[in-house]
Amino acid sequence: MKIVLRQDVPKLGDAGTVQDVKPGFGRNYLIPRGLAVLATAGEVKTAEHNGAVKARKIAKQEAQLQSLADKIEGKRLEFTVRAGEGGRLYGSITAGDIAEELAKLVGEEIDRRRVVLEDPIRQLGEHAVTVHLVGRLRPAVTVKVIGDAEYQEAHAAAIAAAKAEKATAEAAETAEADETPGASGHPEPGSAHDDGETTTVDEGPSHQWVDDGGVPGATGFIDNEGGAATLTEEAGKGVAVEEELNPVGEP
Repeated sequence: MKIVLRQDVPKLGDAGTVQDVKPGFGRNYLIPRGLAVLATAGEVKTAEHNGAVKARKIAKQEAQLQSLADKIEGKRLEFTVRAGEGGRLYGSITAGDIAEELAKLVGEEIDRRRVVLEDPIRQLGEHAVTVHLVGRLRPAVTVKVIGDAEYQEAHAAAIAAAKAEKATAEAAETAEADETPGASGHPEPGSAHDDGETTTVDEGPSHQWVDDGGVPGATGFIDNEGGAATLTEEAGKGVAVEEELNPVGEP
């Protein structure tokens, strides 16, 4: 449904403007409270006339306040306050506080109702705030909130403690790694077990295999040097073998 606002309604519109709202919101809230009337043909015509008059008035005010808007635009306001853990303020910074501090900087009175601040500032840091003077004049300022000396001291101590804790943890990890066997590497066969040094040798320790009778090399041999030691002749020297023949029939 269409209604004509009789008063400024936040997040909806200014007085004298025609707005389209849900029927329930208009009939149950806006109209009963005198914030709006039903947009009849007569009300709309009156609103249009009043709107034209208001537009001319606003244009004149914008011209008058342009110099003030230029002074306000880009200003930085700084507040030093008491704060606790997480940078949360014990109190808050209100629109009135900002208007008062801004007036000191620009040398002109600032209406706190012109400071657009939905909720008071309750956190350290920088906050962007708009000052709605009139019409299109909406200069922006930066509000910087810092902790007092007590907070700064506590904050610095907390940072130092965190760094010390981190350094202690890193030192403990390094010490644990140094004490772990084999942490420096794996020794090669035949070298002494020393985590601080790794040595590579040409050959391993000597071996001697024996059979059950205690004869060295009976089961085989191990050549630690590798490769063939001699060449094998293709043809060997013949050997004569004498054999005594027994007469037939004799054992």
